[in-house]
Order: sequence, then C-alpha cells, then structure tokens
Amino acid sequence: MVTSNLKNLILHRLKEKREYVSGEELSNSLGVSRTAVWKHINELRKEGYNIESSSRKGYRLIELPDILDERELYVPEGQHIGRELIHFDEIDSTNNHAKKIANDGCPHGTVVVAERQTLGRGRVGRLWQSDNNQGLWFSIVLRPDLEPEQVQIITLAASVAVVEGIFRDLGINCGIKWPNDIILGNSKLCGILTELSAEPGHVNYVVVGIGINVNQSFSEFDADIQDKATSLQIHAGKKISRVKLLAGILTCFEEMYNKVLEKNTKDIIDRWNKYSVTLDREVKIVSRDMEYIATAQSVAPDGKLVVKCKDGTVREISAGEVQVRGLLGYV
Repeated sequence: MVTSNLKNLILHRLKEKREYVSGEELSNSLGVSRTAVWKHINELRKEGYNIESSSRKGYRLIELPDILDERELYVPEGQHIGRELIHFDEIDSTNNHAKKIANDGCPHGTVVVAERQTLGRGRVGRLWQSDNNQGLWFSIVLRPDLEPEQVQIITLAASVAVVEGIFRDLGINCGIKWPNDIILGNSKLCGILTELSAEPGHVNYVVVGIGINVNQSFSEFDADIQDKATSLQIHAGKKISRVKLLAGILTCFEEMYNKVLEKNTKDIIDRWNKYSVTLDREVKIVSRDMEYIATAQSVAPDGKLVVKCKDGTVREISAGEVQVRGLLGYV
C-alpha cells in the first residue's frame, strides 16, 4: 500500500469515528503493523492534526489543522472549480505554476494553492507580500469560450465572488476598488491578478490569482504597507479558518463564473456596483502618456470603467491600460 494512501486512510477512519479507535483495529482493518499505524499517526501530528492517544483506548482525532490541501477542502458535488487542487507548502507564485499547467492541458477549474509564496505578484509587476501561511494565496485556471476583450468581466466576477464569499462565511462587509482590490475599512484586504493566454478572437485560458490577508497581525505586514493593509483577523478579532473560507469563495466563484458563461453580465455588474467604493468618486487616471482627474460613473457591459472628465468628456477605462488611484486615502 502506498504510504501516503495509508496515512490518508488512517486519517479518514479517525474523522469518521471522532472517538477512540484502537491501534489493533486500525492495523487489522488496513492490513499493516501497529508500528506502521503509530508512524503515520506521528506524521499526521507533524502536519498539524491534534490526535490524542491512550494506551488502553487507542487514538482519537481532537482538532483539524487549517491546511489547504485536498484532504480538508470540501467541494460540493458538481462544482468544477476546486475539484482538482494542487497544494504547495511553498512556491514562487501560484499564478506562475497555474500558467505552466494550463499550457500543459490541466482541467478547467484547477486550483493551485500555497501556504507561502516567495514571489507573489500584484498588478503592474508589484510584489504581493505572501511569504507566510496566514493568508489565502491561490490561482484558478479557467477555459472560457470568450474573446480576449471580454475577459475583463471575469475580474469583476472574481471580485464579487471574494466579497460575497467573505460575507457568507464571516458576515464581514467588504468593498471593491476598481477593478480588482478588495477593501476592508479604508485598507486593502485582497488583490486579484488576472492573466490570460489568447490568440486573435480566442482565449486559450485565463488564470485568476487571488491573495487574501486572513490571519495576519499588523506586525506581520512590512512597515511600508502597515498603513495600507489589513486582515480579516484584525477586523474580526479572532482567528479565521482559511480552509473553510477558501471553500466558500470557490463556491461563490463557480456561481459567478456560470453567469459569465451565460452572458449575464448585467447581474455581475449590478452586484459589483453594490460593493463598489470607486463609483461616484473622483479618481486619478494614470496611463503611459497622461494623467488626469475624472469622476467614476459606472461600469460598461464589458467591464470597463466609465469616467467623466472635468471637460465633460466621457471615457471608458480598461484595467490593463491604466491605474486608478483614489484622491482621498487608499480608496
């Protein structure tokens, strides 16, 4: 029997019973020695599983760890996103790996998740601090039947999925700063980076990378972002289950992605507008060849931001072309 399979079978038995299971019962049912059972129990303990032992009663699972692998992540029947999960203790970037396996033909909905990233990225090449196991750092591979210019709506759908996933799990209300920052209070909670491989008129795949600050304290953020960043734990005052939150966000993402496929962009945009902290505000538009002040008015059906300039000109802004900066504080 493969070692990892044996360890997972032992874990499954302990989860099923949630009471003491004797070493003899485990060894007999699995066809291995009691020494082998003891060895795998110790390995599970090192992975964070709190397993109590008694010389007379055997082993009992007391507490599950907050780890993000397939043993703990629940994906509802029929859901595609998250059905295939690839977990790393550490990686340079989940987006980098997601693009590699997308090129190799991985299934739609594959999720790459890491406890730590050494080279997490945000938009326009910025680094994203994700070098600890206190957050959710994951990327989703999508294979939509869309044209490249339609992909912007996926970013908006992802933003809504994160906000609604957080609210369903924790009852915490967040906002969205166009196009892809999730805001809690006046600080950044989450960033979303969408990358794609495309040909004229056809999208090969889209990778949506999501980084959420979950259990960090203020001291765990670098000094230069402490006044801009926050976490769910800071807001809630308690430790948050990352694996439960991830499961909820993936389910919300599936719901929103189905709306993309159904071309139900109106519902996506209506929800995005509901959570927006950008609309009706003055913003600074920063492109390669100009900077100007405008008022954010609405979102177009293709996901572009509609702004009205001071001279009355109305423009549509693409997320890939410009940065939008708030004039009062972060948002």
